[in-house]
Amino acid sequence: MNNDDIQYAITHSCVLRQPQQKIATFGVTNIKYFIITDPIINNLIETQQNDLILREGQVIAERPQIITPYYLNSLFQGFDHGDEYTEFVRENYSENNPGLLYKYKNEFKNMSVVSGPLDLLVERLEQEIEKEGDNLSTIIKGVNTYWDISLMKFIFELTTSSLANNILDLNRRGLLNIDNSGLPGDAKVKIENLFREVKAGRLDPKVLKKELDLWGVFKEYENRFLDLFTGR
Repeated sequence: MNNDDIQYAITHSCVLRQPQQKIATFGVTNIKYFIITDPIINNLIETQQNDLILREGQVIAERPQIITPYYLNSLFQGFDHGDEYTEFVRENYSENNPGLLYKYKNEFKNMSVVSGPLDLLVERLEQEIEKEGDNLSTIIKGVNTYWDISLMKFIFELTTSSLANNILDLNRRGLLNIDNSGLPGDAKVKIENLFREVKAGRLDPKVLKKELDLWGVFKEYENRFLDLFTGR
């Protein structure tokens, strides 16, 4: 795949039904998708001239996470120029300027051949969605060979349209505020939750240690961390 292939897939992809909700600020968002493409032109599956390929699955969007350029540096481990890129971000956006990190997981479920014109298939799918009352379903017309690019284009656009609301919600709760150690309020809440989970025996201490290291604040929490093993 080259840039021309990606551009072709993006240009020839469109959302026929938008989800009725944005990405949730404080929870996991499950988006059911239907991607319609023209038939596969190979011998793997037998199709007729007017058939369409229907792919179904769901995209799971994790709760948006507040990060800073310092934290970003930890996410680019193993990249040849990760340090240079994060240094560029720090110089241009300040070391502790908060941003949002979105993570997604695609769970593909089924592919089928459907006979009939596109508009009738879309109408049937919309009726099914309305019957189920699912506000987070989407229907996409994509490109067969690069159908996942069609899906990622949709995800990118949904993220962009959700960003303002997510930031507003987080700001209302003071979770975007940065303390003297460079920790956003949201990260402090997460760390406190991790401490509680470790203390209750429901979480491996390594997970907490990794999070503290990612933020570069292990020294500030070191005594509390060690107390977990002394029973204090």
